[in-house]
Amino acid sequence: MSPGPLTAHWFLPTYGDGRQLVGGGHGVDVGSAGGVRPASIGYLTQVARAAEQVGFAGALTPTGAWCEDAWLTTAMLVAETERLKFLVAFRPGSVSPTLAAQMAATYQRHSGGRLLLNVVTGGEPLEQRAYGDFLDKDARYRRTGEFLQVVRALWRGEKVDLDGEHVHVEGAFLNRLPDPVPPVFFGGSSPIAGEIAADHADVYLTWGEPPAQVAEKIAWIRGLAAARGRTVRFGIRLHVITRDTSEQAWAHAESLIAAIDPATIEKVQAGLARSESEGQRRMRSLHGGSTSNLEVSPNLWAGVGLVRGGAGTALVGSHTEVADRIAEYHALGIEEFILSGHPHLEEAWWVGEGVLPLLARRGIWNPPEGHGLDVAEPRAVPFAAAQ
Repeated sequence: MSPGPLTAHWFLPTYGDGRQLVGGGHGVDVGSAGGVRPASIGYLTQVARAAEQVGFAGALTPTGAWCEDAWLTTAMLVAETERLKFLVAFRPGSVSPTLAAQMAATYQRHSGGRLLLNVVTGGEPLEQRAYGDFLDKDARYRRTGEFLQVVRALWRGEKVDLDGEHVHVEGAFLNRLPDPVPPVFFGGSSPIAGEIAADHADVYLTWGEPPAQVAEKIAWIRGLAAARGRTVRFGIRLHVITRDTSEQAWAHAESLIAAIDPATIEKVQAGLARSESEGQRRMRSLHGGSTSNLEVSPNLWAGVGLVRGGAGTALVGSHTEVADRIAEYHALGIEEFILSGHPHLEEAWWVGEGVLPLLARRGIWNPPEGHGLDVAEPRAVPFAAAQ
């Protein structure tokens, strides 16, 4: 099955930003690995507007105790942007499915249809319990399945009664339906996560593993979905360090590692080792806690995962090399690319000016209408004409 044109999204650092790698995430108190720019609405507006101008379709906003609330933050940013969509991450155990369905419908009306949803089941028991959630991992996934069953039915305009294992609603309905219905992004590497994704996801998300491992995941989920008579699209979450030359990009990656105190890496890895997330285990296996041999596949660098939970790999290289790697993942079937870089403001411009135009010229990315960059092949200007 040939993939359609890819869609490029950016990321909103609602936990703070900086010129060094910023640690955190996945329920582990790992602090920060560098100077941090506060995640103010003013700064996040700059990031969102830059992403919008260079051609990103949307921006992922994370969820958890380590960052600002995604629903409230992005609702504020809607008024500061024109077309950028917001991929809001949220956890099904935090709100009732009826309220979540209603919130999504309200968001769509007031934003002009700019909501995307990233359903995060949650893999960290300490953080889940802090929010009043004491289910084990498999039970959380079963609850997610029931939650999405109710939400999907409500969005279809149905009246819902469900007396499930974890979700109980009676006479649930929506007075006003979302238009359009927001697509559901969903990730997870455990067997039960695959089952829930095959049942309910529009887009299955993976973190940035080497291409061969990503191909295996795609085949796995595609097979599960086909057995249910469904099709699922695929996305990937990656950091990016792209520069005019490969040498410049790798020098920057090496400077990021050099700035990290080894004690910070040890603390982070000890915390992440307690994670219940299979995806997190797979991320940690790429680097093993070591600062050597971090290029785990051509231009795929595992250094980010030394200090950050969740997505822990970056595409590193010249603009052409990064475009080559994106095209490689796209050929496997990945259509949704959620990218980020430190700092997120400056790196949005590096990707937008250097990589996205190359993808457009290859015919695998269509710039959104109204974006601010010229993607035509650059032409040499004679020196005399430039005087």
